[in-house]
Amino acid sequence: MKLEHVNEERFAKNLSRAIQIATISHEDEADTDWTKFKEFHDFLKEAYPKTFSTLDVEEVGRAGLILHWKGSDASLDPIGFLAHQDVVPIAPGTENDWTNPPFSGANDGTFIWGRGALDMKSHLLCIIEAIETLLEEGYAPKRDVYVCLDYNEEIVAGKDNGAKKIAALLHERGIHFDSILDEGGGSMDVHAKKLLDAHVTMVGVAEKGYADYEITVKGQGGHSSFPPKHTALGLLAELITKIENHPFEARFTSPVLSMFSTIGSHMTSPIGTILKHPGILKSILAKAMKGNSFTASMVQTSTAVTMASASPAPNVLPESASCVINFRLLQGDTLASVQAHLENLAKDYDASIRLIKGKEASAVSPIDTQAFHTIDAIFAEGQENAFCTPYLLTACTDSYHYECVCENLYRFSPFSLPSELTHTPHSTNERFPIDQILPGVSFFMQYIRRMDA
Repeated sequence: MKLEHVNEERFAKNLSRAIQIATISHEDEADTDWTKFKEFHDFLKEAYPKTFSTLDVEEVGRAGLILHWKGSDASLDPIGFLAHQDVVPIAPGTENDWTNPPFSGANDGTFIWGRGALDMKSHLLCIIEAIETLLEEGYAPKRDVYVCLDYNEEIVAGKDNGAKKIAALLHERGIHFDSILDEGGGSMDVHAKKLLDAHVTMVGVAEKGYADYEITVKGQGGHSSFPPKHTALGLLAELITKIENHPFEARFTSPVLSMFSTIGSHMTSPIGTILKHPGILKSILAKAMKGNSFTASMVQTSTAVTMASASPAPNVLPESASCVINFRLLQGDTLASVQAHLENLAKDYDASIRLIKGKEASAVSPIDTQAFHTIDAIFAEGQENAFCTPYLLTACTDSYHYECVCENLYRFSPFSLPSELTHTPHSTNERFPIDQILPGVSFFMQYIRRMDA
């Protein structure tokens, strides 16, 4: 990638400040401190004066923002960038496990520390820093550019989703996007001896769906001194075991087939030939991928039993026992089919099944587009054997809600992170590498320019 002239000192200072503003979202909006989002908006306006004086700025919902940079050619469809302002809370009891306090924004010269450093205030600021820098250079876009900032992305499938409100408003106005970029895959060097030696950029062209189901099993209540053979909790445990032992079928969707085919085409070994045509050995590959929890998530709807409750006291037989199961839906599975799957497994129990909340799996975006090729070209410049590959994002993003205004939705963050950082979002010691400021901002500057070409 070609690197731009970027004010890295300004960005580092601003990311530290952004992290210090604890924009935590909660399932119950009454628990959210909305003054923090107002503080964050005021900070953005102060930190990026050219952006907020040049672009049209509109507030949507409780704390959403639409930034609109008007282009010179109305015949061109606009491009869009998504980011969320909210972060997840710190797990109680882990505050002292952090090397630096979680909302300190501490800069030790190598990392900037704190909740939201990776997920996703660094990404958000890279977008706005890129626009600010282009404005300072005197750049004027041909296409309209939109930046849409949500405020409760971390509440997956929430009933009052900010991104859904923003997308609906844009749809009502008849705006159709050429392409939209959101958070997702990253960029990495892969050095697998005799297999692949390349710089690979992972671009999510689809994401899995989401569902939380509550299962409640009834049983005989009463005193624990004369229990039945199986209490309600025991029956529930039996049903949970049955559900876990009957996972969803493993199968290949088009994003995963495309990923294998793309990677295989850049490999020189016989394995590359096999991966280049994954359809031939789909059943063998699917079976192999089921053996690892990470790869299994790409080829099947996942089942995760996460919560349970039963009796209010140790010496009381529960009259009912409940659990919550989280599913991540593969394309082709639906909320209705997951419900049917559970009902079939629970038919021999006195059980009720309730969908708490959920959303369907996303559509699959095409890869033969200017936007996808532009991402590829940016990372290929100046590097040998660098390429982009589509893949399936197993997590959830805001982009799902924008299908009503765009078919070309790409989930990608322009950072190359060491493996030890990939598990820190939502966890302890989340931190952003300072050496990723330059490539991060450079990417968005180049993407805006190239999409005008």
